[in-house]
Parts: sequence; C-alpha cells; structure tokens
Amino acid sequence: MRLHSSDVVRFAWGALRGYPTRSVLMLIAMAIGVAAVVMLTALGEGARRYVSNEFASLGTHLLIVIPGRSETGGVSPGTFMGETPRDLTLDDARSLTRSPGVRRVAPMMVGSANVGWRGRERETVVLGGTHDMLAIRHWRMAQGRFLPRTDFDLATPVCVIGATIRREIFGASRALGSWLRIGDRRFRVIGVLASEGRSIGVDVQETVIIPVASAQQLFDRASLFRILVEARSRADMEPARRFIVATLRERHQGEEDVTVITQDAVLATFDRILGALTYAVGGIAAISLAVAGILIMNVMLVAVSQRTAEIGLLKALGATARQILSLILAEALLLSAVGALTGLLLGELGSLAVRHAFPTLPAWPPWWAVSASAGVALLTGLLFSLLPARRAARLDPVLALSRR
Repeated sequence: MRLHSSDVVRFAWGALRGYPTRSVLMLIAMAIGVAAVVMLTALGEGARRYVSNEFASLGTHLLIVIPGRSETGGVSPGTFMGETPRDLTLDDARSLTRSPGVRRVAPMMVGSANVGWRGRERETVVLGGTHDMLAIRHWRMAQGRFLPRTDFDLATPVCVIGATIRREIFGASRALGSWLRIGDRRFRVIGVLASEGRSIGVDVQETVIIPVASAQQLFDRASLFRILVEARSRADMEPARRFIVATLRERHQGEEDVTVITQDAVLATFDRILGALTYAVGGIAAISLAVAGILIMNVMLVAVSQRTAEIGLLKALGATARQILSLILAEALLLSAVGALTGLLLGELGSLAVRHAFPTLPAWPPWWAVSASAGVALLTGLLFSLLPARRAARLDPVLALSRR
C-alpha cells in the first residue's frame, strides 16, 4: 500500500471532520494557549515601548544632575554620619555651561503653592525653570511664549501655565496678560503650554512655570531640585558627564557629592526589566500550550482505541507501521496547525482591542512571540501525539479487526 502526502493530509482531515466535537475542543485548547502567549507578550512589549517613548519625550542627550551621591546600594556614605548632601546652586548650574559638549543647561526647582485669580483658587505644582527648559523637555506652546531668556539670577514676575490651570482658573476669560497670584506673589501670564503627559512625576497640564530665581524667592530656599543638562550629541554625553562631575567636585571642595544620571542608562535599566517581564509572562502563558498538548495526547489515545478496526483494516490492506504512524502524526499536526493559526488570529485581535482601549500603549506582539508560539504549538502537538501514534502502529491487524 502506497500513500502520497496528499493522501495523508486528506485522511487526517477526514478523521478530524469525523469527530467534530473532539476536534473543536482540542482546537480551542491549542488556540487559547497561542492567543495567551501573543496577547501577554504584546502587553509586555507595549509597556517597554511606552517607557521608551516616555523617556524620549524627556529630551534627547539628556543628563540629570541630582544632589547627593548614590552608591550601588542606593545609600550615600554620609547617611550613616548624619550628613546631608551639599545643595546645588545657580552658580553650580552656570559653571556647567562652559563645556563645549554642553548645549543647554536648565536649573530647576519644584514646589507647591496656591494659585488664584478673581476668587478662583487651587493648589498646584510650581516649577522654577529657565528659557532653555522648553527645548530640553520638547514642550510646545499653545498660546503666548515661554519664559524669557535672562540670567539665572533675574527674578522676573512672569509665568507659563498648563492647559488645565488655564481652564480651571480662567475659564472662558483671557489668560494671557492676566496677573496670577501664586502664594503671596503675583505673576503675569505670558504663555500657555500645549504639551500633555507627565514630566518628572508631574502632570504638565496642571503645572505653573516661573523663573528659577522667582521660585527661590517664593519658596525661600536657594537649593535646586535638579539641573538638566543637554549634550550636543550622543558622542558628547560621556565627556559631558565627566565634565559635570569634575566641575562640581572642584566647586564642592573636592567632594564628589552629586549623581549624574544619563537618560540612556535609565532607559537601559527599564528596558532590561520590562524585557525580562515580557519573557516571563510569555513563558507562563506557554504552559497552557503544554496543557493543550496533554489534552491532545489523551484524546488521541481514546481515538486510537475507538478506531482500532479502522487501523486494522489499513494494516490488512498493506499499510506499514510507519505509514500508520505518519497518519496519526499528520492528524495531530493538522489539528495543531489549525489551532495555532486560530490562536494567532485571536491574539492579534486581542492586541488590537488593547490598543484601541489604551491608545497610549503600543501593544504590538513581538515577532519572536508570534513565531515561537506557533512553533511550540506544532512541536507540542507532534510530541504528545507520538505515544498514541506508536500504539496505533503496533496494533496487530487480525486482533484490531476483531476489536481485541
């Protein structure tokens, strides 16, 4: 008896159609496993891409100078001695502009205060900054202009407000040119931000930005929260970092008491964490494929016992043990293939639903998850069908025909 590949596929398809309920149940099990892998890895990859995009929105070639030195363990040596990190000052920020590899420097302060206008009042975050902060953070203006380009020490009574502040405080009234009370001082509104999202943990739309020197007077403190430094290019980032550390060490009596964080280093850390999370959830979802494989094995064992006479007839007609083996394996592989394709379709539809529900989350399944889930599904179907296939191949034709 000679069987061609088309005969094998036709026989396997007919066997699956002969037992529709059993075939559908195994197909659903395999499809759920593949869809789970695709969807969960899409969520993990989406989280990784979201974080990458958020860091990119902070600005390119960005270095952040933080007061206090962070060691590997996250604790400064001076902590145990009761020491506090030396303050960062405007003079420190000004000294960082002398490097040829530095394009922009923006000292920054953060605090909260009550803001009000004609009886409307609310508490909000007040950010002290400079003109260069607009370019460093890639913000956009909806109306007016940003803080003027002045010396760091000049406390000009002007402010830029976020869209939410403009809506809640000024309503339908014109905000530009109005005097906004911030704490016990008054500032003229010269611009409204168009940018959205969060920056340094603060909603940009609910922020009021004033000159850094005005913020020092408002909050009655000279220390800066951060100094943002933008390098001219990616190649200048490491030289700029070394320049910052050396300059501030010289200004602080030889003490290296600041931490310089590069955007790339933080992004690489998050990328590793979220990448590992994606692999982990993909591995957990892949367990369902093993469960589906066990189901295939159990059902195929039952199928072999139900089709004993059919297998005996094939062997009586001259089918070899190898041909019987290939017929059973083809049936399992065909079932796994259909289940994998169905699962891929369901996974893509689920990822599409997530992207529609959360437009900011780029939940696209990675190519390796799509190919790996389909490959594992086929491999699982093949491996777990070996036992029932070998049992069918070893049947004696006479005993099989007599159903014994």
